[in-house]
Amino acid sequence: MCQFHQLKIVQRHLALRPELPVSQELILITKFMFKTDRECFEGSFNEWVDKWSDFLKERTVDNMTGKSYYKHKHLQSAYLSIKRNIVLLWTWYDYIELKIPNTNNGIEGQFSDLKTKLRNHNGLKRSRKMVFIDEYFKRKFEM
Repeated sequence: MCQFHQLKIVQRHLALRPELPVSQELILITKFMFKTDRECFEGSFNEWVDKWSDFLKERTVDNMTGKSYYKHKHLQSAYLSIKRNIVLLWTWYDYIELKIPNTNNGIEGQFSDLKTKLRNHNGLKRSRKMVFIDEYFKRKFEM
């Protein structure tokens, strides 16, 4: 998981400038991930979880159905996204010798170039597109 995209997921759930202090802190911690190592980020995130655990667990009951749901569902979604992806956010850190970037901007640039070239040849059948893509990457990585 690309760190940049994790930040965007959190921002999508919480907005760019959230009003609640709990959400503001989570955005800051998520932005902090670009400037720190795994241990500091995980420590900050775990402190945030401990501090706001009661707030995160707040539930509301729907009077019509009688079912309960999380009161702060967007915050809950952002929190769970980080919790689920935290092991994937540091793959580049675990294999530093491979020089994996912490974002996937480089590969996205390759794909946008490929998409542009495919759009210019939009009449190709699927089998020909597969050959085109295969040749595209062979030539790209020969350099």
